[in-house]
Amino acid sequence: MTDDALMRARYRRITRFAARYLVQAWWYELFLPRFGLERVSARGRTRRLQIIARRFHALAVDLGGLMIKVGQFMSSRLDVLPPVITKELEGLQDEVPSVPFALMRERAEEELGMPLERAFTWVDERPLAAASLGQAHRAILTEALAEDTGLREVVVKIQRPGIDRIVDVDLRALRKVGGWLSRVALVRDRVDMPALVEEFAATSLEEIDYLHEAANSERFAEDFGGEGGLAVPAVVWERTTRRLLTLQDVTAIKINDVDALRAAGIDPAEVASRFAAVMFDQLFDDGFFHADPHPGNVFVTPVTDTTDAGSPAWRFTFIDFGMMGEVPPNLRRGLRRVLIAAASRDGKGLVDGIRDVGVLLPSADTVQLERAMTQLFARFGGMGFAELQEVDPREFRAFAVEFGDVVRALPFQLPENFLLIVRAMSLTSGMCSALDPAFNIWDAVEPYAQRLIREESGNTVQALAREAASVAALTARLPRRLDALIDRVEEGGVSAQVPRVERRLRDLERMVRRVVSAVLFTGLLVGGILLQAEQAHFGAVLMILSLGPLAHALLAGVIARRSGG
Repeated sequence: MTDDALMRARYRRITRFAARYLVQAWWYELFLPRFGLERVSARGRTRRLQIIARRFHALAVDLGGLMIKVGQFMSSRLDVLPPVITKELEGLQDEVPSVPFALMRERAEEELGMPLERAFTWVDERPLAAASLGQAHRAILTEALAEDTGLREVVVKIQRPGIDRIVDVDLRALRKVGGWLSRVALVRDRVDMPALVEEFAATSLEEIDYLHEAANSERFAEDFGGEGGLAVPAVVWERTTRRLLTLQDVTAIKINDVDALRAAGIDPAEVASRFAAVMFDQLFDDGFFHADPHPGNVFVTPVTDTTDAGSPAWRFTFIDFGMMGEVPPNLRRGLRRVLIAAASRDGKGLVDGIRDVGVLLPSADTVQLERAMTQLFARFGGMGFAELQEVDPREFRAFAVEFGDVVRALPFQLPENFLLIVRAMSLTSGMCSALDPAFNIWDAVEPYAQRLIREESGNTVQALAREAASVAALTARLPRRLDALIDRVEEGGVSAQVPRVERRLRDLERMVRRVVSAVLFTGLLVGGILLQAEQAHFGAVLMILSLGPLAHALLAGVIARRSGG
């Protein structure tokens, strides 16, 4: 089969899979409940979801490419998707089949423009890691290059052959599916699916540009690498191209390897707490954040140099900077407000923050939502992931029944550039809960939120001080300006001009008259129609008379504009 035929078959497999299960979801979740058959819909739902997730898992592993990315994202959404789905999609990153080294060698030599033996002293043919878009191999730099860079052991990341075409086909299929979803009112009212797919597309295209990833790596190192708790691998630019990236080998303990952490004397609970704080710093302080912090991209590196008594015994090492996000200042302010409200268990403040972020449209009537959030905080606020799992499911169900209609009726939407923030936060929450089942996100949020509150208070004091200085300056100038005004009044140099006010009043009066005409027209017309059956002549007269007020209501504004007011 030719490459073109393979790509067409790939496109059809993705779209047919989506079409099949979208129709199934429509039938069970929308059509049957509309006719009072909720029980039929609920029966076997868990089994249906499990089958869908299992089949998507198999499809993603078979196709690779962006389907792996989609599956990884869904597996991280513990906060939205039921465990039956997230559990089936776990481990997708570790199940990506590797590409034979002969093909990777050919790709690497094409990029470097030289035989691999000239570029490196040694390259391990066994892949260190096989990801959806590329494959990593350990290598050793040549002596001359090692002397220039100060590095010897490196990791060479090589793009999979043909990945450009695969990404293009996958994006076309996802755009098609996004178009289908945008026709469903329940989805359309909540999220702009085509815009969401385009955001995912932009991120994916950046991810297959290794020069872009290398630049991200250096920027992240500048922002966070100087801090004792973070490390970033150095880039070997002499062996880096758009499709091949060479980095310092920083392989250490995978962040989710609890046994290895304990063997190194590192408390997984402390790792969870510090990891949450590190991600909060990226999102809420710097605004430039790692959007793909899954276990394969974060290491815990023991620190051997303990000369500084205050230095930590270990640090985080981040790799793979292909998927990075930025939080604009206005969005960061909204997210800070959400965080402070959540820490304060402030239902109204949380709703206001959600509106500031742009998730909730300004037109939303939020009284009931504020009440729901307040009750949610009162009952479940402060609980960790493990505690929530012990709550009687019937209690969650009762809460969902009480406030489900309220939430569904509100005009929610997913703002632009929000997908990566959601991904980073959901991965962070899932990672911390895996490291420490007793992990309580509130314990991580509260000290951070307290610092934000202190900072916001400081900003408020500064703003008040600036306002006080402005008022003082105005007060100092006021006597002189009053003297000047009195002199001008005495000399007749002050006049009041109110044509705009008069024009506004005339417009308002004209509008009221047109409204009265419209009401009169409606009354005459409806009265004429009702009388038509019993008193045809009188009814006809009323309908004819209604044309006068109708003409005034429609034409008064046009006549006024032509006459100049």
